[in-house]
Amino acid sequence: MRIDIITVLPELIMSPLDHSIIRRARDKGLVEINLINLRDFTNDRHKTVDDYAFGGGAGMVMMIEPVYLALEKLKSERIYDEIIYTSPDGEPFSQKIANHLSLKENIIILAGHYKGIDQRIRDHLVSREISVGDYVLSGGELPAAILVDAVTRLIPGAMSDEQSALSDSFQDDLLAPPVYTRPAEFMGWHVPDILLSGNTAEIDRWRHEESINRTKKLRPGLLKDE
Repeated sequence: MRIDIITVLPELIMSPLDHSIIRRARDKGLVEINLINLRDFTNDRHKTVDDYAFGGGAGMVMMIEPVYLALEKLKSERIYDEIIYTSPDGEPFSQKIANHLSLKENIIILAGHYKGIDQRIRDHLVSREISVGDYVLSGGELPAAILVDAVTRLIPGAMSDEQSALSDSFQDDLLAPPVYTRPAEFMGWHVPDILLSGNTAEIDRWRHEESINRTKKLRPGLLKDE
């Protein structure tokens, strides 16, 4: 899989992509992640990629031309399955979307900045807009890192224990059950006996029931279709 991230601040996103599962997946050749500096696609001697909004108002807007040129350069080299713009008003990011994207071969993520991007980019150049939550950040770099992390860990071979990803919260619209490790007793707090029983079928049943109970308590909206 190849993920190209177009950004005005590549240094902001470097660290999250250079550690843990993402780093191991890159080292194994399972995913190639490239940071494309949008300022490389402007002829302005100051490397300007933003300008004032038509009609006035506060804040600067990312210009269409540098984004267009960056996308055209990338698309001339390969076919992309998705061109994603990270935006507060995009579709809410979910595990289902992460699962879907993990099956793609080539993805571009456009990290917005400033007040936003020229609407014509959204109308004509991107295929999908994704939001990581109902709040506003300084830019789209951190949301881009979230997308990359959530997608990369699902690529076969990225995790040492691939079954672990299948039991994550939201994979089956349920929150994950509680987990415990040694010691079995600490400060008078005990691990549930069922987990020490060795009865795999009963443990699986207990975990499923706990997932349902936890979801009902903490995120009942996930069960709306039940």
